[in-house]
Amino acid sequence: MPCIEVADLRKTYRVYKKAEGLFASVKGLFSRKYDPVHAVGGVSFQIESGEMVAFLGPNGAGKTTTLKLLSGLIHPTSGTATVLGHVPWKRENAYRRRFSLVMGQKNQLWWDLPAQESFRLHKEIYRIDGARFDRRLDELTELLDMKEFVGQPVRELSLGQRMRMELIAALLHSPEVLLLDEPTIGLDVVSQRKVQEFLKYYQAERGITVLLTSHYMKDVEALCRRAVVINKGLVVHDGPLEEILDRFSRHKILVLTFAGEIPGGLDRFGRVVETIGPKVKLEVDRGRIREILSGVLEQFAVEDVVVQERPLEEVIAELFTSEDESAAPSELAAATT
Repeated sequence: MPCIEVADLRKTYRVYKKAEGLFASVKGLFSRKYDPVHAVGGVSFQIESGEMVAFLGPNGAGKTTTLKLLSGLIHPTSGTATVLGHVPWKRENAYRRRFSLVMGQKNQLWWDLPAQESFRLHKEIYRIDGARFDRRLDELTELLDMKEFVGQPVRELSLGQRMRMELIAALLHSPEVLLLDEPTIGLDVVSQRKVQEFLKYYQAERGITVLLTSHYMKDVEALCRRAVVINKGLVVHDGPLEEILDRFSRHKILVLTFAGEIPGGLDRFGRVVETIGPKVKLEVDRGRIREILSGVLEQFAVEDVVVQERPLEEVIAELFTSEDESAAPSELAAATT
């Protein structure tokens, strides 16, 4: 049985549509018009126990709403979901002790108190045995290099330190499922790397199930092998991360190193992306790699050739632009069926 199972999950909000003017405002007190907003439009996927899966999509795609549904914070309009055999929105205590939700833009720690006080509150809420609590706190603060900061008020910590404290609080009760919504948002490169390394190590050691949303593709590439991609509330891809490149990227990058000066006329083979010293990065149609390489090598003195995939973040970004959708509507339509 899958750890997380979602079938045709939908969430629609009714948004009040207010007309302009005083008369319309008064009229609105007695008769209101609402527009439906489909935050999640029929999402279905399964996640096995011990998987770490990326949950990707543009802003407004329904990622956070889906995580809120899976954590039981909101009720769906229709559809079903189970996590660890529980229906999340029933909010059973037995379920709430088995998962954690960490949101990069929301705090669960008391702002003016030291983090250790919030940790002790979590100990009482989750009824963690004293000895076990001490062991867990010692282990987590050691792994995240936060021992010396637990007695410091949360408001005095840096953003990266606060996020590490949030992770400690979320993991004190040893959850089996961890839902992460933008855990590295706004963090500097060093803090991002610390969080990435910790999550990778902890998930491998404990075998917990992780569903991760992030706009930082470095997080996704470092942590996840599988990705579920949604757009406008619908799943457009569910499979290995590398398949996104094969499925949605129509180009590859040729890195050409020339023996002498960089010749002109390369733009007839593809788009020149970058020129650094004797190297040129050329974006070319992935279906014409052999033909283009043959033409380049025949005409120019090339010392070295490297064929690369385009950066994942570029492919993901293009996938959600209107230009990309209009360029390949049939592919996106097929992906949602």
